[in-house]
This record gives sequence, structure tokens and C-alpha cells, in this order.
Amino acid sequence: MEIQFREINPFDVWIWLKFSTNPSAREKQYVEEVFNSWFYLGKLGAFNAENLQVQDTGLDISYMNYDEQGYDKSLLALMHNIGEFEYEAQWGRCWFDLGTSDAIALDILINALTQLSQEYVTIEELYIGGENPDWPIEDSESRPQSIYDN
Repeated sequence: MEIQFREINPFDVWIWLKFSTNPSAREKQYVEEVFNSWFYLGKLGAFNAENLQVQDTGLDISYMNYDEQGYDKSLLALMHNIGEFEYEAQWGRCWFDLGTSDAIALDILINALTQLSQEYVTIEELYIGGENPDWPIEDSESRPQSIYDN
């Protein structure tokens, strides 16, 4: 799976997938479940890089002391909104307001999509941000219109 980052505004970002063939209903369901799960974790503040206590501890986490107030000591890192997933031939796209979630969210999404592509539905290309010239984002009804007011 080729991965490319284009221009990104975290409060108004499109994520694009190019499949090897037109995805079936089942394949679309797999993809949408990955994105919805990722979004809900983000909405709950899971992608907060200031509170990675277990990761920062290293390999031996047996009997580690976890600071229960660690989350409260960090800045909020919440995703704000998701649009409906859209498909056109071999392409899929979805709009997100990533809010203040940290960049680790994108690493986790890429890891999940890489495994999904290897086992369930072949994704040839993943584009984060930007726009495909042959599928204008202005045509989308899944992105809230309120973003145009900013």
C-alpha cells in the first residue's frame, strides 16, 4: 500500500483510499468499521501523545506504577467530527475534523489499514489530506457546511 501525505488541515481533512477493484459491500463494511472505530477512539481522547505512560515505560511493564491523573495533566486531544464514507469506482474517501488529536492517531490508522489491506481488502493507495482533481470535495454532502463559515 502506497502512502502519501498531501496538504493537511487537521480540522478539515479528507482521507482517500484507492482499492485494487471496486470494493464489495463486505469490503466497504470492513473499511468503514476501521474508520469508525478509529474515530470513536479519537473522540474519547485515545490519541493523546502526552499520556503514553505504558509505551514510555519500555518493554518491562510488569508492576509499573500508572499515574491515574496522567490524563488530567495533559492537554485534551480529541477528534471532533466524521463524515459519511463515500465511494466512486475504485476510490473511497471520508472527511474528518481531527480536532486536537495528536499525530499518533494517523500512525495507528495507517497500521490498521496496512493489516486490513494484507488480509481483507486490497488497498493500493492511501492519501491523507488534499483533494483528487477528478472527484471534487465540493460535491460531497458528508462534510458539514459549517466549515465553510470559518
